[in-house]
Amino acid sequence: MNGTTAQSATAPAVPTKADLIEEFAAIGNAYYQDFAAVAARHGLTSVQAKALAVLVRQPLPMRGIAEQLVCDASNVTGLVDRLETRGLVRREVGASDRRIKIVAATEAGEAAIRAVRADMQTTHQALDLLSDGERSVLFELLTRLRPVLEQKS
Repeated sequence: MNGTTAQSATAPAVPTKADLIEEFAAIGNAYYQDFAAVAARHGLTSVQAKALAVLVRQPLPMRGIAEQLVCDASNVTGLVDRLETRGLVRREVGASDRRIKIVAATEAGEAAIRAVRADMQTTHQALDLLSDGERSVLFELLTRLRPVLEQKS
């Protein structure tokens, strides 16, 4: 049993950054497992689903997709080819440099990632444990943290 659990019986303890990072890691891992399992049921690999999730937020050049997926740019071509064959993304010519291909999610791609997220029952069940007020507070906190965590190192 860790120190925060023993202390919580008598007085609320302030979790350390290490405690919070451990919770982020555990929740992130559980979310990813749920995401990957549901993506597979929808005929997508976890990487294909993650790419779609990224491209729904904004179209990106191939190199930008590689950066978001933390993979080598050479892996992205095959990934985009497979998504494009299924009609989930499309390649567009870059506005400022015609040599650069911008990849955008299609309506079918947007619908596919919405369906994956809607079917993530484990994640939905966890969020159902929170009251409306708690979900509002969690959303506010995550919204504050996200820009800092998404900054490039």
